[in-house]
Amino acid sequence: LYLAGFTINTLTMFGMVLAIGLLVDDAIVVVENVERLMREEHLNPRDAARKSMQQITGALVGVAIVISAVFVPMAFMGGSTGVIYKQFSITIVTAMTLSVIVAIVLTPALCATILPDEPHRATEGLFGRFNRWFDSLTNRYQGKVGKILVRSRRWMIFFLVCLVLVGAFFKVLPSSFLPEEDQSLLVATVQLPPGATFERTLKVLDQVDDYFRNKEAATVQTVMTVAGVSFGGYGQNMGLAFIKLKTWDDRPKKEQRVQAITQRARVNLSQIPEASIYTIFPPAVMELGSSAGFDFELIDRSGRGHQELMEARNVALDKARRNPALRNVRHNGLEDVEQYEIKIDLAKAGAQSLRKAEINTAIASYWGSVYINDFTDKGRTKKVYLQADAPFRMQISDFNRYYVRNTKGDMVPFSSFLSMNSVQGSSRLERFNGQPSIEIQGEAAQGYSSGQAMQIMEHIAEELPDGFGYSWTSISHQEKMSGDQAPLLYSISLVVVFLCLAALYESWTIPFSVLLTAPFGVMGALAGMWLRNMNNDIYFQIGFLTVVGLSAKNSILIVEFAKDLYMESGDVISATIKAVRLRLRPIIMTSLCFILGVIPLAISRGAGSGGQNALGTAVMCGVLAATTLGIFFTPIFFVLVTNIFSRKKKAKSARK
Repeated sequence: LYLAGFTINTLTMFGMVLAIGLLVDDAIVVVENVERLMREEHLNPRDAARKSMQQITGALVGVAIVISAVFVPMAFMGGSTGVIYKQFSITIVTAMTLSVIVAIVLTPALCATILPDEPHRATEGLFGRFNRWFDSLTNRYQGKVGKILVRSRRWMIFFLVCLVLVGAFFKVLPSSFLPEEDQSLLVATVQLPPGATFERTLKVLDQVDDYFRNKEAATVQTVMTVAGVSFGGYGQNMGLAFIKLKTWDDRPKKEQRVQAITQRARVNLSQIPEASIYTIFPPAVMELGSSAGFDFELIDRSGRGHQELMEARNVALDKARRNPALRNVRHNGLEDVEQYEIKIDLAKAGAQSLRKAEINTAIASYWGSVYINDFTDKGRTKKVYLQADAPFRMQISDFNRYYVRNTKGDMVPFSSFLSMNSVQGSSRLERFNGQPSIEIQGEAAQGYSSGQAMQIMEHIAEELPDGFGYSWTSISHQEKMSGDQAPLLYSISLVVVFLCLAALYESWTIPFSVLLTAPFGVMGALAGMWLRNMNNDIYFQIGFLTVVGLSAKNSILIVEFAKDLYMESGDVISATIKAVRLRLRPIIMTSLCFILGVIPLAISRGAGSGGQNALGTAVMCGVLAATTLGIFFTPIFFVLVTNIFSRKKKAKSARK
């Protein structure tokens, strides 16, 4: 991370937790196999370590290659999503490389040096009872696998059901970009009607300040209000309030979290009739927009004009606000205000010896201001500006008071060449990719995801008249890119894993046997997220790929031993049954290591808990399902694939 220029964050911390688990897992596999050889073949620690490495080096290298191959493609994704993936990918790949080196080089040496010559196995007390129970469990498991292999076709129906469940979970699991994070910060945007004075804006901001300081005193640390500015633009009818909340330790209750505070503020501040007040909280990544939720651009692609664009905006806002899946939907900009449209008759002005530049300068001076020069007053330099006095630039009729000097030195009244009328117009030009646009922001309601909210907005935009389009920006644009990249990411990772395993073992059977167990881990991860009402976001996608790698790790431990035993005996079923007995204990130990290691992430609370919960839940439930089902289905897949390829080889030999 240091060499790549990255920093420590939620993902890299999870990567470190995973790296520690991988390092411990590899060590467990080595030590457990050494002790087994010492017990069963009565070898000393040195000889047992040497023989153990002959047996499991291929499995350790295979696990390292699989997990690295799963995460390496993530480092080549583009956009902000790619940056997130890249940090995690670098953490895992470097840690996995170090882990396998330690497991192959250092752990056997430690076993040969530290382990006693006589293998230790408790026969009495708590550990003795555990060993007897586990031996009984292993015998039952071995017998069950033997029965399953005889009736394997029945179990394939269950496998197909799991595939259907994976597709169903993917369909019903809501999508989003990043989970909402409590960053102890709220923002209230205030917008009064067009033309409202600065004093009215200050009064509303005082009411907002009073609400948070008094009614939310248990949760709010400080409040700062700013008048005249907002995320949507500048104006004397605009305002912002920044609410700094107390730390998580001072807000232990659920009703004191940012989502609950925001909901209460929306209800109470909506009772202020003078202004439209929206309470929002910042996105999980501060650089991706001004608020959490979606950021939608309504675009006039056919040049239908500002008036029709505003009408389309009003229709879209009305439909969005009536949809129960959306909330806080608003135009992030300035409303149309009264403007003066001035038309200059250049022919009449020319007849009176007036030039257009002189007329424009006079108008700008009277209604705006023009810098004249500096003067010194009591030792201080002050600037001189020319501008009509306030009472003479208040109404459109005031233009009839003005005169401008022509080239002959005569004073010519404005009314002789200028006509004026009042119109409604935008106080700023809003453009998106060079086209007139309106920015609409909003959030998904409770129980809905940002992905569902975006789909609803797209449906609303499609119902607008022809000529109006839409686009996503800020965090919504990144979410759209993330959703488009996810299937490609999964496909590339699986292909790379398959090719790496095929090249490592010079066999097509092992890759199929290993990867066919991945759907169980995926099903578990999806089920865990669904049960906890979480979304399919970037953190889940990373946890999803992690589960695929860990599922493959368990399968490799069984398949590697089954392959070697099959090469020795020639009986695939007996070799598989013996392999599952030898590998059950290290598989359960390593899986429990991961599950217990990520439980704190799954139940964490506080800053960054949204991402931690998503990662922890996906990995915990995925590994649990992959281990529970994988230890039964890996033998089935290995036997079926081996038999299929064996028959093909025999048929090919017979044809020759």
